[in-house]
Amino acid sequence: MNEPLHTDIAVVGAGIVGVACALQLARQGRRVTLIDRQAPGMGASYGNAGHLATEQVFPIADWSICKRLPRMLLDPMGPLRLDWKYLPKALPWFTRLLFNLRPAPYQRTVAGLRQLNEGSLEAWQRLLTSIGRSELFHGSGSLLVYERPESQRALAALCERMQAQAVPVQRWSADAVREAAPQLSSALLGGLFFPRTGHFIDPYRVVGALFEAAQAHGVRFVQAQVEGGQVQADHVRLVSDRGTFRASQVLVSCGAHSAPLTRALTGKRVPLDTERGYHLMLPSEGARLPFAVTSLERRFIMTPMEAGLRLAGTVEFAGLQAPPAMQRAWQLHRLSQGLFQRDLSSEGATPWMGMRPSLPDSLPVIDRVGEGRVLLAFGHQHLGLTQAALTAEWIGRLAERPAPAELAPYRLARF
Repeated sequence: MNEPLHTDIAVVGAGIVGVACALQLARQGRRVTLIDRQAPGMGASYGNAGHLATEQVFPIADWSICKRLPRMLLDPMGPLRLDWKYLPKALPWFTRLLFNLRPAPYQRTVAGLRQLNEGSLEAWQRLLTSIGRSELFHGSGSLLVYERPESQRALAALCERMQAQAVPVQRWSADAVREAAPQLSSALLGGLFFPRTGHFIDPYRVVGALFEAAQAHGVRFVQAQVEGGQVQADHVRLVSDRGTFRASQVLVSCGAHSAPLTRALTGKRVPLDTERGYHLMLPSEGARLPFAVTSLERRFIMTPMEAGLRLAGTVEFAGLQAPPAMQRAWQLHRLSQGLFQRDLSSEGATPWMGMRPSLPDSLPVIDRVGEGRVLLAFGHQHLGLTQAALTAEWIGRLAERPAPAELAPYRLARF
């Protein structure tokens, strides 16, 4: 591009959040340019667990994890790994995380997550129906199972906490689990079923379907690396490796990579880090489960998809640059052993790693700043897929007018 590309709104980031927002903005009559260094959906949106996790209304950590933390960190294949070389850089983020576990900030986070999650299922139903792709989502619920007698107390406590937050949840006996999912092990003792959840048959296909609809509404995609930008008197200027963009407004929605551009456009240093997550796709096991199943003790999820069964989970803090530790993906298959009547086949399995964008209070930034020229939608941690459709509706409103009071928990100014 020898001359600056002019557009009404430049959306930086073509993951599930960015593409959903681009479609929403184009439907409102805006001329939208979508920009990403990769093809749409090729970041964290490509390989997430595919679970519409509306039941997850609690922060990514609580005080109980502090007791388990030393043992977890000493297990290189455990559910949480910290690259010790990354610790000096991650320490401020962890300090803020602990600060937000105090009662008042913790309750603010729960309220913010609950507000987002309570509207997410209906927002997705509206969005998929509007593009004629409702078949991409199965609203069949999800199940959390346990297998040790000593876990029963923790499960009961979790059930009570969720009921207190008005999360629809059912206690299931071992017989109920076997009836609904007969291929699971008879050693399982029961679980919690969440009826107002579901799963997507392929998260990457969902991004693709939204992108096709966005293109049909005039959204232009440019594959470029945005390297910086400036808010000027009557526009925003973005600089990329493909040239310069000039836009009336800019939406920053590039997930774990959002902090540098946010700082360039707003002057605000955002405490954004990445929780690196892994999945293992088992192509011959897609028919094993009727819905997504999570293990309480083993701390990972199994989601049936069009292309097989996806095992996903684990949290790794190692930054944006460290190479993947793919043995963590293969560990997911070992974790699945004993959960089924017959162990899962790993023939043809493919591993993957992606970057979850996380802020230390577990809430995303969804805001309008810079006299309305800069919109922000990033930091959805494990819930980007869950909250994308509702985030897009909110960004559509923020593009037109200042943030209402109910969006206060997600403002950039909280940092």
